[in-house]
Amino acid sequence: MGNPPAAYRASAGGALDVDRAFYTRLAEEDGRETVESFTVPIRSGRAWEVPAGHLCRISTPEGPQVGDLNIWNRHDPRERMWAARTRQLQAAHVSVFDRLWSTLPFLRPLATVTADTLAGYGTDAEGGRVHDLLGTRCDPYVNQMLTGEDFDFHCHSNLVRAVLPYGLTEFDVHDVLNVFQCTGLNDEDRYFMKASPARPGDHIEFFAETDLLMALSTCPGGDLSVDLWGPEARDPLEVCRPLAVEVLRPDPALLDDWTPPRRAGYAGLHGLHRPEWADRGGER
Repeated sequence: MGNPPAAYRASAGGALDVDRAFYTRLAEEDGRETVESFTVPIRSGRAWEVPAGHLCRISTPEGPQVGDLNIWNRHDPRERMWAARTRQLQAAHVSVFDRLWSTLPFLRPLATVTADTLAGYGTDAEGGRVHDLLGTRCDPYVNQMLTGEDFDFHCHSNLVRAVLPYGLTEFDVHDVLNVFQCTGLNDEDRYFMKASPARPGDHIEFFAETDLLMALSTCPGGDLSVDLWGPEARDPLEVCRPLAVEVLRPDPALLDDWTPPRRAGYAGLHGLHRPEWADRGGER
C-alpha cells in the first residue's frame, strides 16, 4: 500500500506548475556577472539585498556547516518567507524547482531553488534529508530554558544583529530555511538532526522572484555532528565553519519572458460586507 498523495497538488498551468526549462537555463553558469560576494564567519550573521531577477548562491567553502536563512520582501518586511505554507506547497526539505512562499495576504513565491549540489542525497537510512523546513532557528531563550546558561550567538541572535542596519528588529526574525542541515522525524514523531553531509564547495542557489532582503546565520552548532543539548552535549566550536554568499546577475536575455509574481488574487474581504455605495464609485 503506497503513501497517500500530497494534499496540495499542482494542476497544469497552475501556480505550482513551475517552468522547469526556465529555471534550468538560469542555473547555467554562462553569462553570469558577480554583483557581490562575501563570507559569513562562524557563529555570526549577515543580511544583504538580492534584486529581482538575480541569483543568490550559498556555499560551504571549507566543508559542512549549517546556515539559518531568513527572507523578506525588501520593500515591505511584513511579507516574508512562510516556512509552514512552503512545507505544505512544496516539501519539508527543499531542492531544485521548489519555491519559498510568502506570508498572507501576499502568498507568492519569493525565491525559487535553481541549483543544489546535495539534491542527490535523497533520504538516508534513518529518514534524514537536507535543506530543512521542519525545524526552526536555535535561540537563546530555549537554550537558557534547557541548560540554565546564557549564550548570545544562537542563530536567532545572529539574525537579530544582522537585520538591525535595515531597520528590522527581533520581531521580524522568523522561521528559517536550514540550509545544509540534515533532519527528519523519528519513530516517536520527534524532530532529529544529523551531521551535515555537505562537502567543501557544495552550494544551494536561489532565484529572486522579487526584490529581497536575505539574512543568514552560521549556526553555532557547526555541522551538527556534536550534541548541543542532553547528556552528551559539548561545545561544537571545532566543527564550526564559515559560509560563502554570492549575488549573481544572469544573462539578461534569459529574463525576456519572466515577470515577477503577483500577490495573491483573493480580495481579502473575509466575509465582511461592502457598503452599498462602494459599488457606485464611492457616492454616499
